[in-house]
Amino acid sequence: MPTGTTLRPARPAPKPRAARDGGTLAVLAVTTGVFSIVTTEILPIGLLTPIADTFRISDGTAGLMMTLPGIVAAVAAPVVTVATRRADRRTMLCALLLVLTLADLLSALAPAYWAVLAARIALGLVIGAFWSIGTGLAPRLVPEHRQARANTLIFSAVPLGSVLGVPAGVFLGSLAGWRAAFLVMAALTLLTLAALLRSLPPLPPLTATGLGVLRGLLAHRGTRTGIVVTFLIVPAHFGSYTYVTPFLSGTAHAGAGLITALLLAYGAAGLLGNVLAGGRAARALRPVFGAAAALLAGAALLLPLLGTGGPGAAVLLTLWGLAYGAVPVCALSWFLAAAPHAPEGAGVVFTSAFQAAFSIGALAGGQVVDHTSPGTVMPLGGAVALLAAAAVWRYGHRVRPVEAP
Repeated sequence: MPTGTTLRPARPAPKPRAARDGGTLAVLAVTTGVFSIVTTEILPIGLLTPIADTFRISDGTAGLMMTLPGIVAAVAAPVVTVATRRADRRTMLCALLLVLTLADLLSALAPAYWAVLAARIALGLVIGAFWSIGTGLAPRLVPEHRQARANTLIFSAVPLGSVLGVPAGVFLGSLAGWRAAFLVMAALTLLTLAALLRSLPPLPPLTATGLGVLRGLLAHRGTRTGIVVTFLIVPAHFGSYTYVTPFLSGTAHAGAGLITALLLAYGAAGLLGNVLAGGRAARALRPVFGAAAALLAGAALLLPLLGTGGPGAAVLLTLWGLAYGAVPVCALSWFLAAAPHAPEGAGVVFTSAFQAAFSIGALAGGQVVDHTSPGTVMPLGGAVALLAAAAVWRYGHRVRPVEAP
């Protein structure tokens, strides 16, 4: 246990009803909740240009829709988790999905760009709190022999947001306008809220994640190196991929149909990357994480050179999706391996680091796009991803991966 880390026990928790009943519906409901959050978060990537046109703003200014949620989530993860450390997790998750529903509705009905940004701030609150609380739920929902599969299913919702959510949003936006995509997300989130209310058992916290726990984790060398790696690979990805739609439409001269197909290929590859990395990251974190960062770097570096046509862009975006699909599960595995005694605390640090890095990348990318072009951010992101691969190889030995179940 890292120096200074203390875990204060909360009131004794009964054995979860979902674990006795199999917990399948509960896991599916949580997975759908993650899908709703991830899709809402990254939906502007596919709709960046039409939203910018509606409010007559630049693509870089529209990129604030990606930056603001990350900043808020980075702060909300520790603040909300500590402030609600003794609250029932079922109540918290349901309340967060209600906020997400209202945020989607506000985006769909926004009379001006400021209203969209207000909705994105609310989204950031949901992201930070939901991820921090939800990352360690699987052991409480299903029997032990099914926990690894439940974790994989929950995290599959991350690439599924790219596979289904963004392409569907782009397609729907081309038919009925970008606002329709957010209306559909509001309806899906409301249905998910109903499923959570129906399936989740009471989930009183097993441990209270206080400030002492978080300070102890930050004192751990493995956690600190995980933060360094996160602040390289995540900005490398989001600083460039956030602006892939303007790149495809401007440089590759792709229409809405082709962009939808390319994003679908990217998302499908991301799902495959998530599945391939899910079990392997626990046993061989450094080679899996390092390979993913290197592959992402290669795809981003080559996209302005070989991705100016449909076939080249399809190949490189597929490789990019395969690489990035492994990144979230590898990053979380790093933090959990550094703090197996405090999984919720590890989830808080992971969420804060990931979202802060996400917002920095999107903001920096937006500045580059506004002063140059979308094609410029691609090689810059690739270069930073190469640094991330080097950092993983150099510091990966500091974390002893947990044994796979």
